[in-house]
Parts: sequence; structure tokens; C-alpha cells
Amino acid sequence: MEPHPITNLKPQGALHAWEEFIEENVYPQPGAKAKDDYRNYDNPARETVREFYRQNHRYQTVEFVRQKRNAFLGLKRKRMGIFEALDLLNTLVDDSDPDIDLDQLQHLLQASEAIRADGHEDWFVLTGLLHDLGKVLCLFGEPQWAVVGDTFPVGCQFSDRIVYQEFFAENPDSLDPRYNCQLGIYDKSCGLRNVLMSWGHDEYLYQVVKEHLPEPALYMIRYHSFYAWHREGAYDWLCDDHDREMLSHVREFNQYDLYSKCSQPPDWNELRPYYSKLVDKFFPAALAF
Repeated sequence: MEPHPITNLKPQGALHAWEEFIEENVYPQPGAKAKDDYRNYDNPARETVREFYRQNHRYQTVEFVRQKRNAFLGLKRKRMGIFEALDLLNTLVDDSDPDIDLDQLQHLLQASEAIRADGHEDWFVLTGLLHDLGKVLCLFGEPQWAVVGDTFPVGCQFSDRIVYQEFFAENPDSLDPRYNCQLGIYDKSCGLRNVLMSWGHDEYLYQVVKEHLPEPALYMIRYHSFYAWHREGAYDWLCDDHDREMLSHVREFNQYDLYSKCSQPPDWNELRPYYSKLVDKFFPAALAF
């Protein structure tokens, strides 16, 4: 494996190279965050985070999700290449993220470079680069509360393991007897592919790229924001055995998505030739968005 272009690190057994780099170069610095401080919503870095989730939890209903799926999953908004979409993300900072306020391209590069530093397969590295690309929805005029943030099933009871769960009291589905019991409109063990998730960038990007990446990558993309499932253990009653098999891939990806966040931006100009070749290996020149 060639030396990593940013950290100059190589895979080192059980201890991931990126984790070692973070431990030695980020955490000891004054004011740097320990791992337990990531996703700290008690004292978020920006007040916009709490307001974001108040709106998200109030308006993400079954009817809303179905409307958005009808509006966007025909993929008729724009045809563009992966790099054109990445360049668009240069303008977006995620209001739901309490950990960092860099633009989305920098976050994607941090995640993909962390994955590459650990010597993972090329499709896994590419997933790191692409996983939030569905946030271009914001650039189509969608409000951030309908694009980013944690995802969760609609059409059944909202779990108390979802961040800011108290804001669901303002959601009309929480008072609807069709939706406010554990299974709601679903059958037990129906499989996540049959569950309506709150509308956002995960499902949207999955639909854009589903013909081009292996299934573990598609699960990472489709469910990486479903923290109540992959981190908190909720909603297992909706899962089938295949979902449980794929869960380990989503959890592995989450370590890079979350713990690669730091204030030091990677050098996109230096990295772009490598990722250009990687994108060309898996994707055509343009995709329907």
C-alpha cells in the first residue's frame, strides 16, 4: 500500500491507523474533544442543532415522506457527474451536526481518507467520499430539516432512543392510532427495505447509486444516519435476518463517518486525481439526480 497522502500512515493491525493519528495529533491538543464528546446534544456546539431537530421531528410524517419520495425519486431534477455534485457540496454546512462546521466536501474527504488509511477495499473508500452526496437536495431548494440529520422510521411509534425524542410530541403521527404503536403499519420482521424512513439524503442517494456499488456499500449509504438502529439497538422488530447481517457493515462505516471529524481540512487538489480514477471505476460520466 502506498503511503497515505495526508497522514503518511499505513494499516497497523487491530489499531486503526486513523484512530492512532487522531489519538496522537488531535485529542491531546487543548480544547480537543474525546470520543465520548461526539454527538453531544446536551450542549451542542451550535444552537441551530436543537432548532433543526425541533422542525425535523415535527414535520417528518408518513404523508410528508410519501410526498417527497414522489417528488424526488423519479430522479428527474438533474443529470450530473459525481465530481459536479461534490463541487456543489462545497457550499453546504450541516446544521444538524454538533461536532464540526466545515463544509460537506471536507467531511467526506476526512471520512474517505480515514478509510483509505486503514487499507480497506476501494468500494469502501469510495463510499466514504459519496455517503453524504444526497445532501445536494438542499441545493434543489429543500430545507435542511428535510435533508440531513438522524433518520428514523415513520408509520410506527417513534423510539425514545432517537435524539431529541421530546419534539415528536408536535408530530401529528404521534397521535394517530394507525402509527403510534410499536409496529404501526408494518409487519414484524418485514425488513428495513419495506420501511418508510424519514425523508433525507440517505434514501435519496441510495436510489441514485444503487446500480453501481456492492450491497454493503448501499446499506452504509442508506442507513448511516439511522443511529437509533445501528448505535442504540432500537427497531430490531422491523429487521429481518439480512438487515442484521448487514448491520456490522453499517457500524464499521459509522466509526469513520463520526470519528474522522476534525478541524483540519484535507487538500482536495492533492487528492482529486486519486478519487477521479476511483469514481471512473464504478460510475458512468453522469447520473440521474
